[in-house]
Amino acid sequence: MWVGRTPPRPDRSENALDFQLNEEQLHLKKSVREFAEREILPHVMQWDEAGEFPLATIKDLGKLGLMGTIFPHEYNGAGMGYVEYVIAIDELSRVDGSVGIIVAAHTSLCSNHIFLAGNEEQKKKYISKLATGEFIGAWGLTEPSSGSDAGSARMTAVRKGNNWVLNGSKTFCTNGHYADCLVILAVTDRAAHTHGLSAFIVDKDTKGFRPGKKENKLGLRASDTAELIFEDCVVPAENLLGKEGDGFIDAMRVLDGGRISIAALSLGMAQGAYEAALKYSKQRKQFGKAISDFQAIQWKLADMATEIDAARLLTMRAASMKDAGLKTTLESSMAKLYASEVAVKCANEGVQIHGGYGFIKDYPAEKFYRDVKLCTIGEGTSEIQRLVIARQLLKD
Repeated sequence: MWVGRTPPRPDRSENALDFQLNEEQLHLKKSVREFAEREILPHVMQWDEAGEFPLATIKDLGKLGLMGTIFPHEYNGAGMGYVEYVIAIDELSRVDGSVGIIVAAHTSLCSNHIFLAGNEEQKKKYISKLATGEFIGAWGLTEPSSGSDAGSARMTAVRKGNNWVLNGSKTFCTNGHYADCLVILAVTDRAAHTHGLSAFIVDKDTKGFRPGKKENKLGLRASDTAELIFEDCVVPAENLLGKEGDGFIDAMRVLDGGRISIAALSLGMAQGAYEAALKYSKQRKQFGKAISDFQAIQWKLADMATEIDAARLLTMRAASMKDAGLKTTLESSMAKLYASEVAVKCANEGVQIHGGYGFIKDYPAEKFYRDVKLCTIGEGTSEIQRLVIARQLLKD
């Protein structure tokens, strides 16, 4: 759909951009939408109310290749790119953001960290199972006392012979209770600050590791958010991921892609909130006519549609650049910042358009309202995105 992905049309100049999805991408979009509406939509509120992790559905997504969209065929991946990945997360999140974030954290964080920093043996061992959904992945960076300031992490990893011994805890880890393998950041050299962080692959049955508290959340309640506890957890030396001391650097590379996925998550929920509001506005009658006939409602819908489209263009630009092998630190942060804040605004307006019905669980507006806020927090808050963007703009 973007430069380099489809042949230019004969009647366009060489510099023209093609913003259309190609046939394969349209087929993917249709297939994921049909799956989401058939297999996810009927269960959304049940999962949300119970805080139930939709394990069977996630396994089905693995069978469809959607747990390994961006990874090559040689590792059992779908062999697609970030544009297709955005399409998939967008369509899943349009129906249920919980499913969207489960897939995003599994793919962009855990699996992609192994893919970017791992050696061939690690890729074959883990990516081949993560990409098919046989394994579910989790990623641990945040700690109770270190969020945006990742360099202040306290969890330690000490080398002892042919092993590393991990001690400490992580918090806010998506998929934590259901993960078969986890990528964990720990301090290996306190004096080196961010250059003293290293990454490790931890299998779920490793002695000394256990998931802790399951968080009782405002939104995205069907996704599992957990504390992870490590007490003299012995990890073999070959599970060091990347070079010792490069954990923070690699994590920042991972987050460049992860922020694209959160932008896609935001897009999907914003689209879902908008479509629900549009539908309701045509059905709800006041003063003898549909409320969509009133200019106040029309302007809300116009703003929502325009801002979602702008967010989608930013997100697809970042995805396209990622597929081209370009650095996307600036573009990923812009997409994540704008799309997440648009999602919050659209969900808010969706509740307003629904009026009192937007405040009750019989309509989807209230769930979108609860779910979207995480998008301005996870994988770097809006404030951190503005810092990242400003630093990129002020370089040199």
